[in-house]
Amino acid sequence: MESGDKVWEVFVQKKSGLPFKHVGNVHAYDKKMAVQNARDLYTRRGEGRELWVVPTSEIVSVPLDDADAFFDPSEDKPYRHATFYEIPDGVKHL
Repeated sequence: MESGDKVWEVFVQKKSGLPFKHVGNVHAYDKKMAVQNARDLYTRRGEGRELWVVPTSEIVSVPLDDADAFFDPSEDKPYRHATFYEIPDGVKHL
């Protein structure tokens, strides 16, 4: 990687309404170059209809050391589950 290059993560949407999927990354000096590189590398055969290009440095993640506590189900907060609530008489469709 040359000095000044940044790594950019690339997400592609195949069709309108479908989710974006991470397909890889590119190296580029700026966002314009990143979009062009992503287009050339990941959509050259019509694999997608839209791109998201995000600087890797801007992605926030949960550190592995904190993952267990972060993703631990909140058993002490039963109101977060639909089974906590009673459906009132007379309600036919919820």
